[in-house]
Amino acid sequence: MSAFWQQLPALLGVVIGALGSYLAVVRSDRARFQRERTARWEERRLAVYADYARTLKQSVTLAYRVAAHLGNDPHPHPLTPAEAGPLLAQAAIARDPSGEALIMLGSPEVVERARAWVVVALEMEAFLREERRDPEAWQSLLTRQRAARADYYAAVREDLALPPGHTARWSLPALSATPATPPGPGEPAP
Repeated sequence: MSAFWQQLPALLGVVIGALGSYLAVVRSDRARFQRERTARWEERRLAVYADYARTLKQSVTLAYRVAAHLGNDPHPHPLTPAEAGPLLAQAAIARDPSGEALIMLGSPEVVERARAWVVVALEMEAFLREERRDPEAWQSLLTRQRAARADYYAAVREDLALPPGHTARWSLPALSATPATPPGPGEPAP
């Protein structure tokens, strides 16, 4: 029995070492699983956030086009309210499921910013349904819509711990009133 007692400390060392290794592996696997799960949910939230922005931006772009038809916006591709009606309905239908996904997976701050953005988009649509011709009021709505969109994107970036992004306020050249055809013989060039 003396051989057993002599080898007991080594045996205890092996058991303690094996237990320690097991606990380290379990802890490492748990941490890796948690990281992977967090990454998957962040990817899903990013997809939901982007999908919502895409569907809402579809409605806003259609509003720009109708406003151009009414003389409120310089969009180069005007669209009559009659032509836009079915397209706006489709955009609203597409927006509903993406909004529900946003509510389900989005952070409270992002959902609130999304609500503020869609409220302005709905005000734009109401403005156009009335067929108002008021470029100043339209510009005010555009300013509010752009600010709401920027707030939404800022909340998304904060929620996903992304670096600050571009403001998306690009200065575009003014539409020129020059003719599309070259001047005829004897006409001065613009």
